[in-house]
Amino acid sequence: MKVTQEKLPASQIGLEIEIPSEISKQTYEKVVQTLARTANIPGFRKGKVPRQILMQRLGTERIKATTLEEILQTSLDAALKQEKVQAIGNYQVQPSFEELLKNYKPDQALTFKVAVDVPPTIVLPEYRNLSIKAEEIVYQEEQLEQFFLEKQSERATLIPIEDRPAQLNDTVIVDYQAYKLNSNGEKEETIEELKGLDSKVELIEGKLLSGMVEGIIGMKPEEVKDVTISFPGDYPRQELAGSQVIFTFSLKEIKTKELPELDDEFAQEISEYKTIEELKNVLREDFQKQAQENTRANIHQAIVEELGRITEIELPETYIEQEIKTILTQTAMQMEQYGLNVSTLFSEENIPRMRENARPEAIKKLKERLILEKIAETENIEVDPVTLIERIQEVKKELAGKPVDDQRLVAFLKEELRTTKTLDWLQESVQTELLPSGTEQPATTIDVEATTSESLEQIDVEATTSESLEQIDVEATTSESLEQIDVEATTSESLEAI
Repeated sequence: MKVTQEKLPASQIGLEIEIPSEISKQTYEKVVQTLARTANIPGFRKGKVPRQILMQRLGTERIKATTLEEILQTSLDAALKQEKVQAIGNYQVQPSFEELLKNYKPDQALTFKVAVDVPPTIVLPEYRNLSIKAEEIVYQEEQLEQFFLEKQSERATLIPIEDRPAQLNDTVIVDYQAYKLNSNGEKEETIEELKGLDSKVELIEGKLLSGMVEGIIGMKPEEVKDVTISFPGDYPRQELAGSQVIFTFSLKEIKTKELPELDDEFAQEISEYKTIEELKNVLREDFQKQAQENTRANIHQAIVEELGRITEIELPETYIEQEIKTILTQTAMQMEQYGLNVSTLFSEENIPRMRENARPEAIKKLKERLILEKIAETENIEVDPVTLIERIQEVKKELAGKPVDDQRLVAFLKEELRTTKTLDWLQESVQTELLPSGTEQPATTIDVEATTSESLEQIDVEATTSESLEQIDVEATTSESLEQIDVEATTSESLEAI
């Protein structure tokens, strides 16, 4: 068997394989003998079928096809071993199997080409002296004030209001019904799923769709009002995305919040601390630590993005496809956590669109992860076994009661810790210019910091969504739109679900 090797784009190796005529003929005879022993031909015992009868009953094309399949698989395995090629899948045979079969003759030599995906070659740039810019997150006393305001609001007493219209931060009880608009911009048929009775709504900016809070403010009890609402273009429900809808609101009650006193008694109610000052000091320290962690996260993100910008990697399609599937699986699982029925939200016809939408994110994640893995390997960065054991124990407590694949969990956490350690090492090497808060977009989540391409939820062996991913798609375009996903969970009780 003669094999010629060449490097192809997209992290592929091309092999031209020439099968001598004697091997082709031997394989053909072997297949015929095997079929003669195993074929069930009425009127003949197994192993006693005459060759001519076997050919007539099975057909020469079927026998040639079986032979060709045997030759391709056997010779490809041998060629990969001979050429020391580390194939990872996605074989592409040229010409096609149908063309090969059309021209195949068992007594003649056979030549074909195959392209196989291989792990990418990563040539690292100079990464020890990178110059990056990252936003510095600084603790603000307003964070503490906002925390206590939220806690007070949760425990507030609602006092009915009758002598004034609804205003910002009130809680109101409304009935509502949405209507489609006709060509003249007038109310037409109702949208039954956008209907609610005695819906309790907090008039807080940003809590409802844009225009709703503003529309309700100023209304008085028993007043009925039409408000035109524009759904955003990226709204998860395609039939509403980018459209205008008229909501008819009927205001029934207005209530305002009477907040509890911010005193020692309140501190004891919401915490284990005895005085409000003690609680404030503890929370202030926690917020300061969180600010430091957020700054660290921003630095790590800036490092990753700069490395991605200056490093060229040809990614194999096999890796990209695996990452796309992982992204869709994660998105589906997150949607399930919102209580949504995934099977009703995903449709088979949307799969190509969803895969295409997830592709840029998949490529970015892969590239970043592979770069960090290569740096860790180059710098001999390894995870301390004790740290790994402690982390495993910590996560197992969090996942208590859930079935977990221990092998996958260990691999996941080991990579997570190694990635973080690599980023911390890089942080010590780079030149960092810290920018004032608000200058750059904060890195609220880091693709490579605490994840590989999986989430801890995917280590749950009962996560069945990943098993049926070939048949599902995500209505929201990517996992980036999950913040809006509970708009799909429309009920007749809450406007906040719209």
